[in-house]
Amino acid sequence: MLRRIIAGTAVAGALTLGVAGVAGAATPGSGSTTSTTTGTPSAHACARMSKVEARLQKFEANVNARIPKAEAREAKLRAAGNTTRADHIATRITKAQNRESKVNARLSKIEAKCGTTSTGTGTGTGTGSAS
Repeated sequence: MLRRIIAGTAVAGALTLGVAGVAGAATPGSGSTTSTTTGTPSAHACARMSKVEARLQKFEANVNARIPKAEAREAKLRAAGNTTRADHIATRITKAQNRESKVNARLSKIEAKCGTTSTGTGTGTGTGSAS
């Protein structure tokens, strides 16, 4: 179950990076050795933002629905004395939440460059213990 969460987070990151990659690739080169990702995204990349946001919101809804289940499983394992497995689940929950935060930060950065506003992407809701 958590593998799907992590895999989905990776997919969302790839989608976000795909938009950033298109934006960076569409920037005209000045002939210098500076990074091309500091330019403005292409019109095509900005036009795709709404589709990327919709896919990301759908993914986040799935992740946010699964995290409480994983946290409950972690608590059950801790209560049963299986701290090794519980720690493993807590680590995976934390990684999924961190990845979600990074994806949202990238999306915000791209939105700022395109001049669009977010329609309410999540910021992660889990409160899993990592101890």
